[in-house]
This record gives sequence, C-alpha cells and structure tokens, in this order.
Amino acid sequence: MGVTPSGGRTLSLDTLVRVKREQREAEASRRLVLPEEMTTPLGCDAVAVPADLGPLLMPRLPRVGCVYDDGTHWWWIVPSDSDYALEWPAPSHYAAGALVPDAPRTPRLIHHPGGTIPYTPPIPLYLTLCRLTGVTPAWSHTVSA
Repeated sequence: MGVTPSGGRTLSLDTLVRVKREQREAEASRRLVLPEEMTTPLGCDAVAVPADLGPLLMPRLPRVGCVYDDGTHWWWIVPSDSDYALEWPAPSHYAAGALVPDAPRTPRLIHHPGGTIPYTPPIPLYLTLCRLTGVTPAWSHTVSA
C-alpha cells in the first residue's frame, strides 16, 4: 500500500484481488474462530483435509496448531498466503481468511496448541499431505525445455 501525492492511499493489484476474493467467499462462508488468547501476526488461512486423513497427519507433523472438525473435514490453521506457489493436493481445500464454506456443522476446535500462535507450519503440512495422498510436490515435477 502506498500514498498518493494528494495524501490518499493506493492499493496493489494483489491486495485488491485478495480483498475481492475474501469478500466473495464471506458471502457463503463462516470464519473459523480462534481461541481468544491466540495472535495472528502472519494473518490467518486454513487448509481442509478429509476427516479420515486428519488422524494420519497429526502425529507426522513437527508442530500442530489449531485444528477444527466439521464432521467431514479437519481444518488446519496456517499463515496467510500459504498457497503462494503451492498447489495443495486433492482432496484438500485451501481457504483464504480461514473462511469455511457450508459445512454439515459448525467446526469445533479439536486441537489447541500450547502458546499463543495458532499455526501449523504449512510446508510440513503440505509435504505430509502430499505423501499421504501419493501426490508429488509441485516443485518436484520435472521441467522440460
């Protein structure tokens, strides 16, 4: 964000796109509510995985942040923009702003990390999810000339 000569603010195209995406998603979604003592210095997004994969992911991660269950998915809190240059493997779903689309029930917190930081580190989550789903991480694909 910058300042114009007249003192007004300018927004980058990336900021405008993100604001519009969050606005559109908010119409049909609800935001995951973090515990009151949690701080989000890096923003807040979420990654959903089918509920049957959740218990397989948990013990394989070096740190587990806040995790929510809506009955069909587990939602992992990650820093904002953790989808930058990553293609999260199917059947996962990336939710900017931790906005949850219509779910069978309101997601409930099933894991509360120690401390005040709600994040699961996104790279270990991504790599573990790739391994469990048999997907090659995007940066591992061969590039042809």
